[in-house]
Amino acid sequence: MEKLDRLDFKILSYLQDHGRVTNVGLADAIGLSASPCLSRLKRLEDAGYIKSYGARVALEKLGDYLTVFTEVTLADHRIADFDRFLSRAREICEIVECHHVSGGYDYFLKVVARSVVHYQRIFDSLLESDAGIEKYFSYMVLDSPIMRDVYPIDSLFRHRQE
Repeated sequence: MEKLDRLDFKILSYLQDHGRVTNVGLADAIGLSASPCLSRLKRLEDAGYIKSYGARVALEKLGDYLTVFTEVTLADHRIADFDRFLSRAREICEIVECHHVSGGYDYFLKVVARSVVHYQRIFDSLLESDAGIEKYFSYMVLDSPIMRDVYPIDSLFRHRQE
């Protein structure tokens, strides 16, 4: 991992909220001229610090949907069992996040579905796919009073900035 400096962190932090900013706008925002800013941006992209650029879509504007967090425990815990589960889970586009966790279960999933019935169909198909699931627990989201689309880069990595 290459060493990032204060300006690199400023670029990453700024881009989270302003992904469509022009290079000139980014350079002005972080206090650099356009050419060195573009060089830094390309270096950050090439090194994989910037995963992608995209739009955050307001699903609630498109229609009703349901978010379900699901704890999944596998029946067996060999590498092949984890690989099989992940292979099946990757095929389901409604699983928008999958986290391998420590504690009382193996995976924590975030699933979006049209309805409870749709969610159950998704999980029934996963169970029938021989994904190795021993048990699962579902938590329907009623409200999401705090949702952040950006990471607190400054507070997480202040100690790493020069």
